[in-house]
Amino acid sequence: MRKIPQHLSIISLGTNDLDAIRSFYAGWGWTEADGSQATWCAFDVGGTLLSFYSMEHLAEEASALPRPVTNWGGYTLALNLPSEEALAEVLEIALAAGARLTAEPQRRAWGGTSAYISDPDGNCWELATGGPNPTA
Repeated sequence: MRKIPQHLSIISLGTNDLDAIRSFYAGWGWTEADGSQATWCAFDVGGTLLSFYSMEHLAEEASALPRPVTNWGGYTLALNLPSEEALAEVLEIALAAGARLTAEPQRRAWGGTSAYISDPDGNCWELATGGPNPTA
């Protein structure tokens, strides 16, 4: 039986002040994960990445729907997959289970491919290949 892998790769949170977030977690003694950039940062929290993007950037990438940012929670859960074929299969399973497609699969500026879906409560999931922490 086909199934979606049961794990979290990345928790992405929208922020209004990326510099403040960087300073805050540096104050905890946390080190940024490899690959952090000027537009986002991430911290390894035991095999899962906790990442932060500007609220605008994350909303733009995660939703192809014309809706105000105020109607979006400002976070995504991510499942990284080993290939575009695996992404397509997982997307098919998720849609069959009732997920709503919010952004078609597409190549992203960071080098991978991702699609976004939401669950029945509106929680936003990114299905991605080529990003940090790819597992299946």
